[in-house]
Amino acid sequence: MANQKKKLSISALLEILLVSTKLGLTSFGGPIAHLGYFHDEYVRRRKWVDEKSYADLVALCQFLPGPASSQVGIGIGVMRAGVIGGIVSFIGFTLPSIIALIIFALLLNNFGIGDTGWIQGLKIVAVVIVAHAILGMAKNLTPDLQRKTIALGAIVLTLLWQTAITQVAIILIAGFIGYLIYRKQTIDEKPNGVQFPISRRLGYLCLGLFFGLLIFLPLLREATTLNWVAMFDSFYRSGSLVFGGGHVVLPLLEREFVPTGWLSEEQFLAGYGAAQAVPGPLFTFAAYIGAVIGGWKGGLLATVAIFLPAFLLILGTLPFWDSLRQSSKVKGALMGINAAVVGILIAALYHPIWTSSILSTVDFAFAAILFSMLVFWKLPPWIIVLTGAIGGFVLTLF
Repeated sequence: MANQKKKLSISALLEILLVSTKLGLTSFGGPIAHLGYFHDEYVRRRKWVDEKSYADLVALCQFLPGPASSQVGIGIGVMRAGVIGGIVSFIGFTLPSIIALIIFALLLNNFGIGDTGWIQGLKIVAVVIVAHAILGMAKNLTPDLQRKTIALGAIVLTLLWQTAITQVAIILIAGFIGYLIYRKQTIDEKPNGVQFPISRRLGYLCLGLFFGLLIFLPLLREATTLNWVAMFDSFYRSGSLVFGGGHVVLPLLEREFVPTGWLSEEQFLAGYGAAQAVPGPLFTFAAYIGAVIGGWKGGLLATVAIFLPAFLLILGTLPFWDSLRQSSKVKGALMGINAAVVGILIAALYHPIWTSSILSTVDFAFAAILFSMLVFWKLPPWIIVLTGAIGGFVLTLF
């Protein structure tokens, strides 16, 4: 009986790995598209989870900071084969893009980045991708005057107060304002009673570790001169504070690594453009940054650091989700935070993305073409990236 159970467990893990790797190789288009791929594969085709359970899991991951699509994948792996299943699901979904971006970073390090035309094209692609993300997020997350005002405040503070703690302070203030404004809203949802194979004790342990590292790592960074500690702290903090989707990690990572001299704006934006061309979660952009700074080992360290908060949060909150989702106060705070995220992203669109990418009327015209291809013609992101790189190179010939 024990051997049979072990075989079933190994078989389930192998199945999770194969299915998640297939998704990691084919899931283009960002987190919303990823959730569509997941639904088709896990709910409709394989019936690993039912519609209500999947909707419940997606709601939780939208509630938490971090990469929502990756957290949904982890949650499905947990539901299928426990914590190990969640880890295997994560590896399969993220490894293809991690490998691709580390290779891209190593090639740039070896051959030099310079001011080549195709790099300028990738920087213009970054403008287009972030602008598109902002349009969708603003429509969904700032529908009323109060939340539009919160977003405006976030824009102003982010642009005028450019320090390492700006985003943290803005998120905390916006959460408090959202709590004050929306804490009395009615909650229509009823708990689905979805059961996850995680004990509350493990949940408390993971949440304690999440907050403990958030507090302890900056102190350790100040007490040591080790570069890997500083890198781990920067990536962990960025992964802990991202509300609203993977694009929001851009300003957090830019503030951590560009002003401090870890990498140049050209390297940063070229990698961000390349990240749009690969499938899987945008958070794997961290693998590129880590590889530029410290080779393939730096890429792996950055990946672990930026995704660790997502792991700890999803494992820590799964046992408590039914009660959390019924709290109007929690939802009110989240509404304020999401509005502030829109403002932070708009500020990032202006600086550093726009100011370092749109340098002439030709650049603006090319950005308008790429934007139309993405938004109006609905072409996939990898085509936009390829067109941007080729177009940027061609423009240097004239």
